[in-house]
Amino acid sequence: MAIVDKEIILLKVSGQDKPGVTAGLTAILATYGATILDIGQADIHDTLSLGILFEVKAGSGSGSVLKDLLFKGYELGIKVKFIPISIPDYEIWVKGQSKQRYIINVLGEKLTAVQLAAVTKIMSDQNLNIDSIIRLTGRTSVVDIEEYPRSCVQLSVTGTIVNKAAMTARFMEVSGELNVDISFQEDNMYRRNRRLVCFDMDSTLIQTEVIDELAELAGVGEQVRAITESAMNGEIDFSESFKKRMALLEGLSEDVLHNVAINLPITKGAHRLMKALKYYGYKTAILSGGFTYFGDYLQKELGIDYVYANQLEIKDGKLTGKYLGEIVDGAKKAEYLRAIAEREGIHINQTIAVGDGANDLPMLNLAGLGIAFHAKPKVKESASTSISSLGLDGVLYLLGYHDRHIDMMQE
Repeated sequence: MAIVDKEIILLKVSGQDKPGVTAGLTAILATYGATILDIGQADIHDTLSLGILFEVKAGSGSGSVLKDLLFKGYELGIKVKFIPISIPDYEIWVKGQSKQRYIINVLGEKLTAVQLAAVTKIMSDQNLNIDSIIRLTGRTSVVDIEEYPRSCVQLSVTGTIVNKAAMTARFMEVSGELNVDISFQEDNMYRRNRRLVCFDMDSTLIQTEVIDELAELAGVGEQVRAITESAMNGEIDFSESFKKRMALLEGLSEDVLHNVAINLPITKGAHRLMKALKYYGYKTAILSGGFTYFGDYLQKELGIDYVYANQLEIKDGKLTGKYLGEIVDGAKKAEYLRAIAEREGIHINQTIAVGDGANDLPMLNLAGLGIAFHAKPKVKESASTSISSLGLDGVLYLLGYHDRHIDMMQE
């Protein structure tokens, strides 16, 4: 019977944002003993949009609180609007919180209305409703040209997906057509607690395939590049391709390795990403089909925790064309990812793997979040998400970090 004595009202506020708006309105609600059932606020270009769903005693008391809120709104120079909510409608809304929740990130050098319209149309077709939208990148000037333009918004959505495979396929199509990256994740406890990030090295952490560079210096560049491309596209077995390429490097001087290492072209955003991951307590690893000689160099340069790669055999200052130990292929990368997670006491769903080639797919598919980074088409199709429009620091947006979280620790 007590429910009949209550009224539920949605207070909607809009106008110029200024200090004291929320304090003034909630002080009035407090005077009437109101219960806050929900509250949300957004601020775009100093324009406030505030919603407060509250419960108050029915009758003359509710009329008085509305009158006082109107006067307060006039005093503050803001618009207030009231929407009564029936008890049955409120209960339906409450039960809706058990729906599946997802996070969709939309990333690009800039975001256009065409891109967002396409992405949100796909979501609508799949029965997904947007609960909130947050901009994760800083404000951009329309006058000054940025050296590294980037834009990302995060959409929190709920609903029961009609056809996940069809939705993913459409996201892929739109991504290619409109030059935008679309990341789709379940909003679960693991997404909020990622702890380990594992990276491929060549064409991921660095913008080159080291073995191709060594081959060029050895005079066998064309042959090795052809084998590398075939392996990365998944056309031939990685281990087979590795042995063939290694044999072609026989006789190359060890001195060449040092010169290549100190001139490695580190991928845009890598330093920013690694500094942030270290600051926020993540463990990092290089899991590479390349060579430990270069992985060890990057470990010192970027502060990486673990390095697993192939070891070159060197005799009398020259490469023998052979290797030491087991070949680090796709299966081995996944094995190392699992082993590091176990060693650090991290659940496999709290891990992230980032890579570009077919031999990265086992670890991308094993990790809680697999990211195809500027990857081959086959890898993009198979990975859970991809980044092709931004640098490596785009990974931070998929973790939910805002630029202000990143930039404060860069200072």
